[in-house]
Amino acid sequence: MLEGLKIKLTEIAKRADADGLCKHKSGNFSIRDESTGYVLVTPSGVSRDKLTTNHICVVDIDMNLIEVNEDVRPTSELLMHVEAYKCRPDVKAIVHTHSKFATAFSVLNKEIPPIVYEIVNIVGGEGIIKVAPYARPGTADLANSIKKPIKDADACLMANHGVLAVSKESIDDAFLKASYVEEVAEIYYRTLLINGGKEPKTIAQSELGKWSYPEQIKLNDKDKK
Repeated sequence: MLEGLKIKLTEIAKRADADGLCKHKSGNFSIRDESTGYVLVTPSGVSRDKLTTNHICVVDIDMNLIEVNEDVRPTSELLMHVEAYKCRPDVKAIVHTHSKFATAFSVLNKEIPPIVYEIVNIVGGEGIIKVAPYARPGTADLANSIKKPIKDADACLMANHGVLAVSKESIDDAFLKASYVEEVAEIYYRTLLINGGKEPKTIAQSELGKWSYPEQIKLNDKDKK
């Protein structure tokens, strides 16, 4: 069932490990299948080097296990994934990582401000990577904690925990958002370090929504679509 999505989910989980966004058995990933409404999610307690498509769990929106081909359970943070899908019906994929720089800011409960223009493409809205309140992993409290920031944006930090990124497009796009969050977190960290802890100048809200493709570049009609 849904073999193509299982392959993609397995590839992304392994890539997150290889890129250092979450090591060993940490982090979790999911895709919502549009035709069935089922959620494909990574399992609990399986190292990425051993992960195969047979470990991918298929559940319905009520978290009933529909299919799995190994003796594993869905990630213990399935509640969080399901709540994100419920509060954002447009979302097709979710990535949760434990990347180092972003997680450090989550431990400090410190938002990441709009210091580079690309941030608006990561989170949308105000371009601020906000922090969801602390809640214990695997609990309903954690699932509820992410609902407000994810309603307002496509990525957030989770206090003392890591990064959550969602996408209306694909798991690749959700992964890209999580990767950008880590990159901006590192830029912010290094800027604070260079600046002796002083906050850098941020990009004004009035500026963030003004980007458009340069009209001076002449495109064929087919390229404008």
